[in-house]
Amino acid sequence: MLLKELTDLMGASGDEKEVREKIKEIVKPYVDELYVDKMGNLIACKKGKKEKPKVMLAAHMDEVALMVKSINEDGTLSFSPVGGVDNRILVSKTVKVGEKRVNGVIGAKPIHLQKREEQQKPLDFDALYIDIGATSKEEALKHVSVGDYVYFDANFELLGNGYVKSKALDDRIGCNVLIEILKRDYEYPVCAAFTVQEEVGLRGAGVAAYNIEPDFAIVVEGTVAADVSDSEPHLVSTELGKGPAISLMDRTTLYDKKIINKIVKIAEENGVPYQFRRIASGGNDAGKIHLTKGGIKAIAVSVPCRYIHSFNSVAFLEDFNNTVKLVDLIIKNIAKEALI
Repeated sequence: MLLKELTDLMGASGDEKEVREKIKEIVKPYVDELYVDKMGNLIACKKGKKEKPKVMLAAHMDEVALMVKSINEDGTLSFSPVGGVDNRILVSKTVKVGEKRVNGVIGAKPIHLQKREEQQKPLDFDALYIDIGATSKEEALKHVSVGDYVYFDANFELLGNGYVKSKALDDRIGCNVLIEILKRDYEYPVCAAFTVQEEVGLRGAGVAAYNIEPDFAIVVEGTVAADVSDSEPHLVSTELGKGPAISLMDRTTLYDKKIINKIVKIAEENGVPYQFRRIASGGNDAGKIHLTKGGIKAIAVSVPCRYIHSFNSVAFLEDFNNTVKLVDLIIKNIAKEALI
């Protein structure tokens, strides 16, 4: 399964090469132009029968991770987050450190030795360390270095009836959607931007949009789903099994309601299930794309994922399939529905 191949790869913000090379290999037979810009974004373009409008698709290659910030005298590693990592999920988790993928375990003071006030609050990053089995700084330095990336150690697996669990579904599942779209032919030119450094400030997307100069952009994300028993109804942003999530507003973008209404019309006329992303927190590459040059009309269509930014996220494969269907239909109906 391609999604397994993509999520198994290691690609933190600023370290996306492994993911980029794999995607480049996959899409090369399907595109007319393929290049890597100075920021590290992979741009894959297909010509259409017409020159306009030009459509940009965007999905980010990077995943949240950690980075070694110092090596302690006892051989343990201190670290910082790369992207929005919840420190509450880290204790006792296994990790892979550096290019050698050195095995490690995230440790902390045992609960037996913690003071009562320490037990009552999550340990912050300064109270955690990575144990790679080294007994001294000198020994640890033989295997790892300051600045090494630290990756979540998790396996892709099928769950239940049509669910999957894996690290990095945000946003390798979006990258997978773009790959499926690139296998198809369209009347208009389509450029897919597999972007870098989204998790640390949407840094690659603006550069990609500046170079592509699209008339319309579709950002495909893996977005937060909170459809579990302890969530307040108004905080259930998306739900697995309800189809792709269309964004209305988030921390970086206010989406054009007229365009949203037209996308809803496309989905309903073609029997594609959809939902709205019902919270305004967070952001995605649309935040930089729509502000580029003279402005670019942009939308965000996302695959709901539970437990994002953790060692294991969960998604429903039919939501992925329906996201591919909706993005395909949006591209085909751009002129008919006057989306630009």
